[in-house]
Amino acid sequence: MGAKIKKGDLVQVITGAKAERGGDRGKQGKVLKVFPETNRVLVEGINRVTKHTKAGQTERGTTTGGIEVVEAPMHVSNVAIVDPETKKPTRVGFREETVEKDGVKKTVRVRYAKASGKAL
Repeated sequence: MGAKIKKGDLVQVITGAKAERGGDRGKQGKVLKVFPETNRVLVEGINRVTKHTKAGQTERGTTTGGIEVVEAPMHVSNVAIVDPETKKPTRVGFREETVEKDGVKKTVRVRYAKASGKAL
C-alpha cells in the first residue's frame, strides 16, 4: 500500500487547540520528514517546542547551547492533506491509472484528493 502522506505534501492540522488559544489547529505547513515506524510526521512551523541544549564548544572555539525552538513530530492522524484545488483538508484515495512509457503500458497506483478527484 502506498503512503497517504509523503515528504513535501501540504498538510493542515485538524486536532488540538485553535490558533487563538495558542494551538496549531487550522494551520497549514509542508511535511519535512515522515517517520513510518512510529506513524509520525514533522511539519514545518507546526508543533514547535522549546529545547534546552547543554553548553559546549565546537572545534573553532564558538560556544553552543542555550534555548532553541524546534519542530517536534506529531501523529499522522492529527493532520490531513490539503486539496490543491480548494485549499481545504481532504481525504486521500488511490486509483489505478495506465501509464505509457517507451511504448510499454504499465498500471500504477496514483494518490488523489477525494474532494476534487485531482491527482496529488
